[in-house]
Amino acid sequence: MTQPSSVIQSWLDKRHNLFIGGQWRPAASGQTLDVYNPATAEVISRVPAGDATDIDAAVAAAREAFNSWRRSRPSQREKLLLDLADALEDRADDFALLETLDNGKPVTFSRQMDMNLAIDFIRYTAGWATKIEGRSMTPSMPFVPDDKQIVAYTRREPVGVVGAIIPWNFPLLMAVWKVAPALAAGCSIILKPAEDTPLSALLLAELAEQVGLPAGTFNVVTGLGHTAGAALAGHPGINKVAFTGSTPVGKLIGHAAMENMTRTTLELGGKSPVMVLADADIEAAAAGAAQAIFFNQGQVCTAGSRIYVHETIHDIFVAKLADQARGLTLAPGWETTSTLGPLVSAKQQRRVLDYIDQARSDGGTIITGGGKGIETGYFVEPTVISGLAQGSRCVQEEIFGPVVVVQTFRELDELVELANDSPYGLAASIWSNDLSAVNRLVPEIEAGSVWVNGHNLLDASMPFGGFKQSGIGRELSDCPIEHYTEQKSVVMIV
Repeated sequence: MTQPSSVIQSWLDKRHNLFIGGQWRPAASGQTLDVYNPATAEVISRVPAGDATDIDAAVAAAREAFNSWRRSRPSQREKLLLDLADALEDRADDFALLETLDNGKPVTFSRQMDMNLAIDFIRYTAGWATKIEGRSMTPSMPFVPDDKQIVAYTRREPVGVVGAIIPWNFPLLMAVWKVAPALAAGCSIILKPAEDTPLSALLLAELAEQVGLPAGTFNVVTGLGHTAGAALAGHPGINKVAFTGSTPVGKLIGHAAMENMTRTTLELGGKSPVMVLADADIEAAAAGAAQAIFFNQGQVCTAGSRIYVHETIHDIFVAKLADQARGLTLAPGWETTSTLGPLVSAKQQRRVLDYIDQARSDGGTIITGGGKGIETGYFVEPTVISGLAQGSRCVQEEIFGPVVVVQTFRELDELVELANDSPYGLAASIWSNDLSAVNRLVPEIEAGSVWVNGHNLLDASMPFGGFKQSGIGRELSDCPIEHYTEQKSVVMIV
C-alpha cells in the first residue's frame, strides 16, 4: 500500500484558500467544502466554498492581468508554460497520488496516463504561443480608386478572460487542456474545478505561482457548480467559457453564456460504440473492449459502453470479455495491485447501481459483476450485460461507470444504424482487419473520433470533440488556438 508522502499529507491537512490575483484568500463567505477519499468515504481535506462574490473578484483580477498579459511576447508565454511543465514533471509522483486520493483511480494509471498526458500537452501547447498568425490578402474593392493601393491582412488576438469549468474524472488533465491553450493565446483564465476533485487544481496554482506566471493570469476558485460554476458561466466579464462535463449541464452553461454572447466550447457526454466485425482478432478485441469501458472505472466520456459484435462470434467474444472483467482487481487506487478503483462519490455509485438494476428489469442478463464488490467506499464491480433491446436506458443513456452492454449485428448497414442510434457522437472504435469494411464504416459513423483496433487513442496533435449532443468545438491540436482567439480583418487604403 502506498501512503501519502509527508509532503502530500501535510498539504492535505493545511488550510486551503482560493487563488485570485496572485493571492491566496479564503472564500468571501468563509464556508468550506469537505473533500472525500472515494475508497474509504473519509474526509481527507477541505477547500473554500467560493461563490458569486469570489467569482467577481477573480474576474476583476483576470481582467486587470489580461491587459498586460495579452501584450506579452509569445516567447515569454512559451517559456513560462515550458517551466510549468517542468515543475509538474518534478512533482509528478505527488500529483499522481493526489489524483488517486481525490478521484479513486489506480495510482499506476494516474502516474502513467494522467501525468504524462498532462505534461506532454502543456509542452505541445507552449509551442503554439509563437505560431499564432494571420494571413495577407489582395482584395478587390470596386470603389477604391485605381491609383490607390489596398493592404489587407488578418490577425488573431486573444479572446479575453476565460472561464473554465472542468469535471472530476480527469481533474488535472482537464485543467491543463483549458489552462495551457488559454495562456498560450494570451488570455487570462479562471478555473473552477469540480467540487468532488478540487485538489490538483489548487496544487497546480502553486506551481504557476512558483514558475512566475504574472498575478491574475491564472486563478482558481473552488466551489459548487450551482454557485461558483453558474456565476462564472453567466458573468458578463467573461469573454469565453470552456466547459467539459455532462450534456445536461453543458446545455445550462451554454444558455447562461448566450445571455452575454460569450464564446463557448462544450466538450460533453458520449455513448461510444465498439464495433467488432466477424474477422476481428477476438482475443485482441475483447481485451481492447475491456480497456475501452473499464479504464478509469468507466468514468470516461469516450468509454466504449455499448458493444456491437457480429452474431457469428458473439458467444465466444462475450465469454472472453467476461474473463477480462473478472481478471481486474477491485481495490483502493493506492494499492499497487489495483486495476479498478472506486467511483468518485456515493452519488455516482448509486447512479451506476441503479442502471444495473434497470438492466435487470428490462430483461438483461448480467454476465458478470452487477454489485459493489467492496462495501467500504464507492466501488462497483466491472459489469457485462447482454440481452437488452436497443431502446433500453442502458443502451441509450450515458452511465459513466464500469458497465457495458453487448448486442449483435448481421450486416454492415445494420451496424451503422445501431451505432448512430444515439443522441451522442463523441467517439467510436472498429475492430477488424478488413480494410474495405473499415473504410466503408469510417465515413458513416457519426463521431468526432473513430479508432481502428484500439480505443481511447489520444494525442496532443489530434483534434478531440464530438458530433451531435457530444459538444461544440474541439480540444487538442491547434483547435484551441482558434477558440481562444478572435480573428480581426484589417484593410488599409494607401
